Amino acid sequence: METLFSKQDLFISPSGDDAWSGRLAEPNADGTDGPLATLARARNLIRARKGLGADPHQQPVAGGLSQPFSVWLRGGRYPLAEPVLFGPQDSAPVTYRAYPGETPILDGTLAISGWQETTHKGQRAWVADLPDVRAGKWNFRELYVNGERRARPRLPKTGLDRMERVPGIDGPTGWSMQSYDQFVAPAGPGADVLAAQSPVALGEIEVVFVHFWIEERSPIAAYDAATRLATMARPSAAAPVGSFGTQLADYYLDNVGDALSEPGEWYLDRASARLTYLPLPGETLENTDVRAPRTLQLLVLQGQPDEQRYVDYLRFEGLTFFGTDWRHPEADGAEYVPLSGDDADYASRRHRRGKRAACAQAAADLPGVIQLEAARHCAIEDCTIENIGWYGLLIGDGCWGIRVVGNTIRNMGAGGVRINGAAYNDPPLRRTGNHRISDNVIHAGGRVFHSAVGVLAMHTCRTEISHNHIYDLFYSGVSCGWNWGYAPTNNYDNWIVKNHIHDIGQGLLSDMGGIYMLGVQPGCVLRGNLIHDINKAHYGAWCIYPDEGSAHLIIEDNVCYRTNDNVFHQHYGRENTVRNNIFAYGAEALIRLTRIDAWHRALNFYHNVLITDGEPVFNLPSIAARNVASDLNVLWDVRDRPLRFAEREETPQLDLAAWQAQGYDAHSLHADPRCADPLNADFALAPDSPAYAQGFHAIDLSDVGPREKGKRE
Repeated sequence: METLFSKQDLFISPSGDDAWSGRLAEPNADGTDGPLATLARARNLIRARKGLGADPHQQPVAGGLSQPFSVWLRGGRYPLAEPVLFGPQDSAPVTYRAYPGETPILDGTLAISGWQETTHKGQRAWVADLPDVRAGKWNFRELYVNGERRARPRLPKTGLDRMERVPGIDGPTGWSMQSYDQFVAPAGPGADVLAAQSPVALGEIEVVFVHFWIEERSPIAAYDAATRLATMARPSAAAPVGSFGTQLADYYLDNVGDALSEPGEWYLDRASARLTYLPLPGETLENTDVRAPRTLQLLVLQGQPDEQRYVDYLRFEGLTFFGTDWRHPEADGAEYVPLSGDDADYASRRHRRGKRAACAQAAADLPGVIQLEAARHCAIEDCTIENIGWYGLLIGDGCWGIRVVGNTIRNMGAGGVRINGAAYNDPPLRRTGNHRISDNVIHAGGRVFHSAVGVLAMHTCRTEISHNHIYDLFYSGVSCGWNWGYAPTNNYDNWIVKNHIHDIGQGLLSDMGGIYMLGVQPGCVLRGNLIHDINKAHYGAWCIYPDEGSAHLIIEDNVCYRTNDNVFHQHYGRENTVRNNIFAYGAEALIRLTRIDAWHRALNFYHNVLITDGEPVFNLPSIAARNVASDLNVLWDVRDRPLRFAEREETPQLDLAAWQAQGYDAHSLHADPRCADPLNADFALAPDSPAYAQGFHAIDLSDVGPREKGKRE
């Protein structure tokens, strides 16, 4: 094992000492030397080797570093009260990595002690008094018990209530950016609880309402029990309606102390500085570790893109990043490392919403627990990022060549990875690209910010999003692009390939995709993805969804099935090619196009296998025949019923002959494609499948999702 270590390597241990040299993996016999205690001390020793101090504006130099080396972290917890910050002066080919066979945890939590056994409403309960909460020094919104996130009490316990009335909305309405700050609660337990609160306790309760593609979250500022009128501390970012029409938004009340009733729930009463936890069966004070977060971020690589000063060549391997809190963006006095471009004008162009109740679409204004800006050729690899309040990683402005490979990101308040560089008209030095997001497992996200995405690639080029397993989210799995319409963008040559994406939406939000694309994206390829089980609340659950202005996409070799809407939907876009895919089982139709512009080709749709279970195969506007080319496909109803097509929703549906008379699918084949077991989603084609005669080639899904480490490159 000693051959793993070089003479320049440093060692860190929870039992180390920052006064030691860090040259030894264990303390020496007389206890005068051994490993360091903190990551920050190792960083500073490396600066000293280079002849640098703590000043981030000092120029990096190579003195004292003759070759790449490692900083080895021994197993155990490394408490962090603030993120570890690396700047340009830390640029060096250094890898911060787990000691072989051990699990180092960069821990943003503090263990809760001083518990007392008691009862709460007849149930077993633990309580702890927290002096730092009483002194106003600590306020946490997450609790982690034996390494798992526990929930605050909410009403209703399951499902959602619906706003009975919103003052100012008296008729049909849809999506609008008009703001509202009041709603009438329906009669029932939620309204009764609001009526019973003191003003202080009322302000601890948050209303979380979901509508269209976002959630909004606000403390309750006031409540009139006679009229059941609730006033929110933050106005909404959009009209609180659930879908197009008169349906108002669904909601739940979060952090309701009076609703504390179920084992596993907890409540922090800030007025009394008392924490109450209802233990699960089998949990005892002796076998239970209870921790609360005290920081929002754990690791920041911060360069200065406008000055072309970068953080280069740092790698982090095999580490666990554990336990952070969350705050609403631009609110609540959140203390985190801001991106350097966040002046008011720049921020407004990047969709921050200030004191409004909602994040931007896709929670696109949230930071990352690990955050990079103006970083190049750095890596987060084979790490675990868990029990966090925001996105796992943010790759921001001026970043280039970042590897996020082989990680597990789970139990997130928001999403997994967010990439966002400069938009087309923003400073070129802030553009980002050439990243690789591959072989990661990203799941159990959106626990606070429900509209967050597994991998959100907003403004980026030449980025590969591949071989990830993304599941258990309430909004899109992968989202690429951030420009509505046909304006030029910095999104080009991105590859989204061989990802396994499933159990997305779960009936909470609307207007989502397993893969969601937005805007002009030349050279972008969606290939070999396995996508299934996408479920909406009211409308819009699609496996692949090119939205407004999506253009020049190649969508091929994907297997997509089982949604409670359509399997593929293009809202409006141009010159996209969809070929050699298997699309099956959309509850409303398989393929849908909505708006189609008259002056260009919207879609080329060839060599696909389309399998329906009684629903229409296509649902297209009547103008589509001039602008959609569909042919050489294999069309089949899994129960061998006649095929149906909808030229437009308001007219009777067409049969195959009438469909072909409109100019579609002249050479397509109505035939059983001979899948192995289509009713159980095994779509492997038999060697004599008629699809092969139509130009279809077999889709190999054997390597979809994360690969073994030796097979990633």
